[in-house]
This record gives sequence, structure tokens and C-alpha cells, in this order.
Amino acid sequence: MASETLERIRVDGRIPTHVAVIMDGNGRWARARGLPRYRGHAAGMTAVRETIEGAIEAGVQILTLFAFSQENWSRPEREVNALMLLLQRYVEKERDELKEQGVEVHVHGDLGRLPSGPARAIEEIQEYTAGGSALRLNLMISYGARDELVRAARRIAEDVQAGVLSPGELDEDRFSSYLYTASLPDPDLLIRTSGEMRISNFLLWQLAYTELYFSPVLWPEFDRDRLFEAIEAFQKRERRFGRVSTS
Repeated sequence: MASETLERIRVDGRIPTHVAVIMDGNGRWARARGLPRYRGHAAGMTAVRETIEGAIEAGVQILTLFAFSQENWSRPEREVNALMLLLQRYVEKERDELKEQGVEVHVHGDLGRLPSGPARAIEEIQEYTAGGSALRLNLMISYGARDELVRAARRIAEDVQAGVLSPGELDEDRFSSYLYTASLPDPDLLIRTSGEMRISNFLLWQLAYTELYFSPVLWPEFDRDRLFEAIEAFQKRERRFGRVSTS
């Protein structure tokens, strides 16, 4: 049975095409329970499933999850290793269900830094879920927005040097085509959990006119109803994209 919040956002009809999520609070969730941090990351996988299924129920077309930042590599080696193992196990465990649900998985970031096991699992799930039409799921892994922008600038410079692109041809659309999210619409809604109010080097170019929603809920406690609440809050806002309201 659909929740009342889901029914309300369906009636409104203004469902964000693209939702991005900074999944924050796993460590604090574990600490509050006297557990090691990796237990919080494991608990957060339930929230990932809830959010994916909720996005499909609501009619979101693109879901982008900030799963592992470049800065996360500086965490203690034991925690990083646990995260990599958890990532591999999640991908291997969930791929059949994701395919059955019509989820097409794409993974973006500096993937060359990943150990062989997670890297192989990621390659396989992208091939296995190709063609899914219910939801495009972007997992941002070993990702940093400044690095993405530098990478784009480097590729542009290489194309200019090779004569493929002239400086005069470079505009916002052309620049966007060099990003990981090329061909995708920018996020309509960004959700960050745990009550922190910053975007932490995530999609700096793409979030220019995105509506921001900060939830006090720690990520392992985030579920589809919390997602629906964020979408309902989005529906109550007036998006002007820098223009003056006509009212």
C-alpha cells in the first residue's frame, strides 16, 4: 500500500527527473550504538535499497548516489578495505534484483584506484544491467567534483591542441559534455542526510540551480518515506533559475 506522502506527490505530479544524494551519517550511527564504523556502512546499504525502490515508486528517472569520495581514501586503511569489500559484496548481491527492477547502473569516478575485486564487480554490473529503463542509477565512487572539472579541462585542452575543438566553440553545453554526467540533465534535487549543510565537493558544476534539501536523519535510518518527504518539499518550492517570478 502506497504511503500518504507518496500519494500526495503523485497527485502533485512535479516529480524531479534527477535526484542526487549525499549519503552521510554512517559513522555517527555506528558510534551512537558502540559499533565499529564499518557496521554503519553496512547498515547504510539498506537505505540504498530503500532509496532506489522509492525513486522507482515515485517516478524519478535518474538517481545519483555519492558512494565514496576521493577524500575517503585518506581514512584508516582498515576502514577503506572494509568499504571496498562492502562495495564488492553489495554489487554482487544486488545486481540480479537491480536488473529485475529495470535499474541501469553507471559508475563514475577515478576508478583506476579501485582494487581488482570491486573494479571487476563494477564492470560486470554495468554490463549486466545495461538497457534497464525504470531508473538510471549513477554511483559516484572515488569521485571528487574538482577532480572532475580538472579532468574535463584537461580533455578540452587536448582536443583544442589536436584541432578537434576551437576555443570559440566552447560554451556551457560543450563543457558539460566533458563531464561524467554528459547527456544527463542536472539534478533537480540534492538530498544530504545527517544534518550537515554543505555539498562536500560533489557535482559542483551540475548543482548550479539544484534545490537543496538537508535531512537530519542519519543515512542508515533514511528510507523511502524520507525520500518522499524530500520530494514533497521540492514540490513546494518555486524554481526560478535566476529569473524574476511572473506573479
